[in-house]
Amino acid sequence: MYLALLVIFLQCSEFYTQERVFTFNTVEINVQPSVQVRNGDPMSIVCHADISKSTDFQLKHNFTIFKDGKLVFMTVSDKGDAQYEVSMARSSDTGDYECTVEAGGKTKSSNSLHVWVTGMTKPILTAEKKEVLEGEVVKLRCELPEEVPPLYFFFRKIKMNSTPKEKHVFEPYRNFSVVEFSVEEGDNILQFDCYGRRNVKLKFESSEHSNKTLVTVREPFIKPTLNTKPSSNITEGDRIQFECSTVVARMRGIEIILQKNKTILKSVRDEKLLKYSAIATLEDSGEYLCKVEQGRASKTTKLNVVVSELFPKPVLSASMSTVDENKELTLSCSISGFRKANFSILRKNSNGDIWLKNSRNLTMRVNVNDTGSYICKAEVKGIVKESKPVRIKVYAPVSKPALSVASGLPEVVLGKPLRLICRSVMGTPPIIFTFYKGNEVKKTVINDTYATFLDEDITLNDKSGYKCDARNNHSSGIKTSNILNITVIVPIRNASLGSIPYGEVEDGSETAFLCSVKEGSWPIHFRIFRKTDHEVLLFEKSENADRIMWRKEAMNRQDTGTYYCMASNRANVDVKSHPITISVILAAWQKGVIAAFVLILIAGAVTLTLWWFLYKKKKAKGPSMEMSGSALATNLTSEKLARQHNDGDFYSGSGYIEDNENHMKTTDESKAPVQKGTETVYSEIRKANNDSVENRHSRIQGHPDAT
Repeated sequence: MYLALLVIFLQCSEFYTQERVFTFNTVEINVQPSVQVRNGDPMSIVCHADISKSTDFQLKHNFTIFKDGKLVFMTVSDKGDAQYEVSMARSSDTGDYECTVEAGGKTKSSNSLHVWVTGMTKPILTAEKKEVLEGEVVKLRCELPEEVPPLYFFFRKIKMNSTPKEKHVFEPYRNFSVVEFSVEEGDNILQFDCYGRRNVKLKFESSEHSNKTLVTVREPFIKPTLNTKPSSNITEGDRIQFECSTVVARMRGIEIILQKNKTILKSVRDEKLLKYSAIATLEDSGEYLCKVEQGRASKTTKLNVVVSELFPKPVLSASMSTVDENKELTLSCSISGFRKANFSILRKNSNGDIWLKNSRNLTMRVNVNDTGSYICKAEVKGIVKESKPVRIKVYAPVSKPALSVASGLPEVVLGKPLRLICRSVMGTPPIIFTFYKGNEVKKTVINDTYATFLDEDITLNDKSGYKCDARNNHSSGIKTSNILNITVIVPIRNASLGSIPYGEVEDGSETAFLCSVKEGSWPIHFRIFRKTDHEVLLFEKSENADRIMWRKEAMNRQDTGTYYCMASNRANVDVKSHPITISVILAAWQKGVIAAFVLILIAGAVTLTLWWFLYKKKKAKGPSMEMSGSALATNLTSEKLARQHNDGDFYSGSGYIEDNENHMKTTDESKAPVQKGTETVYSEIRKANNDSVENRHSRIQGHPDAT
């Protein structure tokens, strides 16, 4: 029975559970009357949940409405709808709305819905004062009630018959703003208003204009009056007086200023009248301005003044503008149509004009220090006028110019430019310098004391000299320098080194070296070097010739090595020859001595060996064989000695001496042409080197083109 009841209970529980099943179909949100609502109108945000149920049972719904992600409404209902009521929509209600429904542990949200409340509330404008003075400020406050920042505020100052002046302010954190407008000269009755603006979805929306606020303006003082005495027919020398006055309500802080061309002539404070006087001149003609200031208020009056000329400016004339030194110069001062004046003549100076004479005319003998500008002044009735300056130039004659080479020496390397300097020690600049090559004009230069000329066309055949002349505006005319002749230096070209003997030299023998160049100006500095592991200078000498010879009397084994020579002249370029190699070998007699010594050693060794052999044999045969052994040994020894003597004659006999004599004879003969001069010696060296090359099948490294 209990088992049957348990089964029935479980089936009923399962049946009850199956009857409570539900699911969300959709959750929707909408606004009434529409998504665009006028500012101030009511609106309703409705959230509807569409749910499917297994049976008809009660279900509690939790409704939550969000605006721009922030919670604005929440309610619990057993119905499928919820409504968020807004009695008066404002621009702050504009935004994206979304609702979420939670029931029976399940939650579902609607899509987002954008609601736009169009229009803004009317701003309220208030003024701090209803009546102000010129120069003061009007402080205004504009408020947009029930609007949420950020907001833009625009203020306007409206004046009759003029365009309104506008100011705008951005307020990111409040719904009101305050500005100040200054009250300017001429403002009397002013009106002000304001309006607001906000940014919605990258679009600006503006409110209507506020109420107009009226502000009355009073003058703190009247516009000043400016007069002159005399009022008309003002002539140079007359005393002119200016008077500027005003009527002011409050004296404190009042200031009157008189100015001309932005230059303040006089000013007074806390006074209603300004006076200023001066002796009238032509420069006093123009527009004058009287300005009254108090606080920020200011008013001005202008007056144009014309001063008639009493007499024209004087004119200074000179007998000549360029004068030779020690000549007379006359200066004359005059006024057209006017003679009764006090004249003075002065010289202009940066530290103040130098007075010369109180007279209409001045005659003086001038020197170069009198060069400068001169003026004259004329005075009538206390009015002083100055003439235009006259420039006088006094010339000293130029001295005879000196022509020189910039490097100091009158020479130039072939292929290099030549820079000449023409200098005149005395003479008033500017000086005109002219350069000549031969009789041809090459360059004209205007300078103070010197000029330069660069001749880049230098040839070996240039024979014409250089000269220059100098002149200025002195009447003495042209001065000409002496003729300057230039030496053209030819650089060294193709140095070569030769020797005799060439290649191999016997130890102790003499060797002659000849260094020559193909081209180059004399004197030439020759140097001969030997190079082993380092360079050694063997010989150097300067000669007015294109070749030089050096003899080394006794060569030894340490002289073996590579030789070369270097040549240079005033062109300062070292030219190096190709190297030649010299090997020092043993002399013939040294070879003979060595050969003889070796043969003697060999003969001694053979004799000693033979004696030892015979001695052993004799002891072996006994006394009976002594005589015969001795005779045989004697014969053998005599025969061997005779053979050794003949072999010695082959190495060190008359044949070697003859060769040595022939060698010495050849050496003496090679030394003979030295007495005939350098040309013969060099020919002999070249011939010897050529013979040496042919004998050894090698190439000479001497001078190939020498004559």
